[in-house]
Amino acid sequence: MALLNKQQIMEIIPHRDPFLLIDEVLELEPGKRVVAKKYIKPDEYWFKGHFPSYPVTPGVLVVEMLAQAGAVCALSLPENKGKIAFFTGIDKTRIRRNVLPGETLTLEVEIMKTKGPIGIGKAVATVDGKKAVTGEISFALGK
Repeated sequence: MALLNKQQIMEIIPHRDPFLLIDEVLELEPGKRVVAKKYIKPDEYWFKGHFPSYPVTPGVLVVEMLAQAGAVCALSLPENKGKIAFFTGIDKTRIRRNVLPGETLTLEVEIMKTKGPIGIGKAVATVDGKKAVTGEISFALGK
């Protein structure tokens, strides 16, 4: 059962369609950890061109999904309400499998370190328990 639906997510992060890339949040420890879901629908806009004969979700979009989940985690702290989390880096990232139409991504981010407005999170996206994308994402809070 969802802890946060899409409308509630939009109250925390500024992303909007077509670039709001998480559908719901299942678990949330503000400033520490988040688990979110993205349902990969067969009519997602990126499948029209990536690739028409073999639709695959671009790995960079999965990384963005993880970053948005991490932003929900960081911006859920009361002191960060109304701020924006800017994506500042990607390290140790591996795309381990294709993400296909009809699959569901589980997006997990654990904030490993923060110093002032800067933070680093360990990010893992899975499909049916199998790793799709792993890495470290960094962010800076602004506004």
